[in-house]
Amino acid sequence: MYDKKTDTPTVAKTSNLNEELGQVKYIFSDKTGTLTCNVMEFRKCSVAGVKYGDNFESSDRFNDPSLVQNCTKGHKTGLVIRDFLILMSVCHTVVPELDPADPTNIHYQASSPDERALVLGAKSQGVIFASRSPNYVTIQVFDREEKYEILNVLSFTSNRKRMSVIVRAPDGKIRLMTKGADNVILERLEAGQQYVSKTLEHLEEFAKMGLRTLCLAVADIDAPSYEKWSRTYHAASTAIADREILLENAAEIIEKNLKLLGATAIEDKLQEGVPETIASLSRANIKIWVLTGDKQETAINIGYSCRLLTPGMKVLMLNEQGLDETRDTLRRYASEFGVRRRKDNLLLAFVIDGETLKHALTYSCREDLVNVLVSCKAVICCRLSPLQKADLVTLVRQEVKAITLAIGDGANDVGMIQAAHVGIGISGVEGLQASCASDFAIAQFRFLNRLLLVHGSWSYSRLTNLILYSFYKNICLYFIEFWFATVSCFSGQIVFERWCIGLYNVLFTAATPIVLGLFDRHCSSSSLLKYPVLYKTTQSSECFNAKVFWIGCIKSIVHSILFFWLTAAMLHHDVAFHDGKVGNYLFLGNMVYSYVVVSVCIKGGLESTAWTSITHACVWGSIALWFLFLLVYSHMWPNVDLAPDMVGMDKYVYGCPLFWLGLILIPTIVTGSDIVQMAIQRTLYKTIIQEVQERELLSETTPAHSPERSSTRQYTEEDAEIILSPDVDALEPRGYAFSQEEHGVIEQSDLVRVYDSSQARPSGL
Repeated sequence: MYDKKTDTPTVAKTSNLNEELGQVKYIFSDKTGTLTCNVMEFRKCSVAGVKYGDNFESSDRFNDPSLVQNCTKGHKTGLVIRDFLILMSVCHTVVPELDPADPTNIHYQASSPDERALVLGAKSQGVIFASRSPNYVTIQVFDREEKYEILNVLSFTSNRKRMSVIVRAPDGKIRLMTKGADNVILERLEAGQQYVSKTLEHLEEFAKMGLRTLCLAVADIDAPSYEKWSRTYHAASTAIADREILLENAAEIIEKNLKLLGATAIEDKLQEGVPETIASLSRANIKIWVLTGDKQETAINIGYSCRLLTPGMKVLMLNEQGLDETRDTLRRYASEFGVRRRKDNLLLAFVIDGETLKHALTYSCREDLVNVLVSCKAVICCRLSPLQKADLVTLVRQEVKAITLAIGDGANDVGMIQAAHVGIGISGVEGLQASCASDFAIAQFRFLNRLLLVHGSWSYSRLTNLILYSFYKNICLYFIEFWFATVSCFSGQIVFERWCIGLYNVLFTAATPIVLGLFDRHCSSSSLLKYPVLYKTTQSSECFNAKVFWIGCIKSIVHSILFFWLTAAMLHHDVAFHDGKVGNYLFLGNMVYSYVVVSVCIKGGLESTAWTSITHACVWGSIALWFLFLLVYSHMWPNVDLAPDMVGMDKYVYGCPLFWLGLILIPTIVTGSDIVQMAIQRTLYKTIIQEVQERELLSETTPAHSPERSSTRQYTEEDAEIILSPDVDALEPRGYAFSQEEHGVIEQSDLVRVYDSSQARPSGL
């Protein structure tokens, strides 16, 4: 899980959540920068109803010479193309930095990757953003320098869904330049626009390809109208109360009667291995929800691209504007699930936007919302704020009682990451905020596959085996004290020497749990990745639950009975030696103790599924250590003022034929019962894990029947026909998107007023 390209390893920032990686049921993922690369590239555009970028040369990046040719060769759309490219170079908050070694080389720094892509796209067509000063933007239009005075910057907000600048052009005219989401731009166009229908067709084509789209428009403003509006805007910008609302109202006054220029399409490529990772996690019975701030249609198309949504899926849409409508729709969906409510329906997906989710998270809708969400295989939530992301994760965590995992790469994902049981941060383009706030940091989304299916499964399996084994070995030993109390009239006398009791967990049975907890693995990493359905064993707690725990405890008690009473039966006539001598209570205790140590260590080996040289050393070494300890400990007194009762005990124990007979019979009876049980279970009731283990031993590449098929119910169209409402069907991908930073440390309007690219950068920066 190391990314060579960025030299970024996976970092575990906590050791308390390793086992929860093996129980994840829900994954909440950001889209941009998590599923996608967050490296935007200008791919296509539509200008004056003409689409550009469909030629063969534009297969990798935009390279359509007809755009510049139509602009410079007198085409009827030439002026519109010129305005289109100038808007791309002027309407933004990108900061240019000149390379001191090569002044012709300009580096663009941008808070929004979309804006940088647009500026680079205009540059590739000959309109270059050259410099910025507090009041001016200088561009080169086909080798001719033009200077635009920045009069006002109308910043992007989630409510506005657009950004505008008001400039004074070189010819002295005042012009409004706007870019934003299609719905907000189209409703502000002046009547009689001739390119609207064609532009909409092109927007839908771009969205089907999963591209992020923006509409670009301009408007000319006469001087008296601007002066009047400027006073209104100044009053709003200096207001103490409700400044943001007043600024939005002022912007509404000027952003009207726009002239549509066209639309841009930016590609945000999927990260390497994302479709394969999502498909693998889905087969592991993990539900993946995408929580994004992008437009609904674009998120849906990314869902198809990354295999979160499949072509045969039925998609439930919830886009209501009011609380009552949201409640009614949710209740209708929930009731139509019937017996399949809160069960896996692999052919159903659910899509909801942020405005509707605001109503759905209210108290009267929460139960129905959860019923619908957890009944679908995939969920896409669009246009969400960071707070809504965190609220949704918290809702599932509280209502569903399942282990949740959130993964993101930006500061807007921190709340979601911290709300989930396990937080994963991706070190990406948007910085290290998410990585710093997470429990585990990875470089690529694809590493999540190995983190969960391999390391999560191993950690959970190791921990559960360790817990069960620890209870087993302690119950076996300490319940023997109870059985001894029944024959000692509950006098309080203990059957074991005190230091032997103290060293039981510290020395003689300490190595085996370490092997189980650190080195054991129930299947190889290749098998766990090849058969994701194996993850369901740990996810559903099949190997550790109340039933398994109490069965283990009962088995431990039975074994303690065998240890004590079989040994006591051997010494029933008290004659333990050929000369007629009898042993005391410590003689009995050391015999039982020896049998317990031997059996418990062998039991640890039986619980281990990966026998290595370390396993052999720990199992047999622990047994040998006890016999060596008894030999030494019996001769310490009087040289050391310790254990006078144990003097010569090694001679009594090792010199007793009954001890060696019991050493063969009693551990064989105790561990033999486990071996017989395991043999019957593996023969008649073989689990999927055991089948894969056998195939690994036989080195067969493909099982006789795939574990995927034998353990997973085959879903058909019946699952998708649960919802019979006419507004539910397989969606045809279409959509638009907008991306821009909002409420940054420095507002956009302030940023363009303080930066001057003509000034040399201070040394040391």
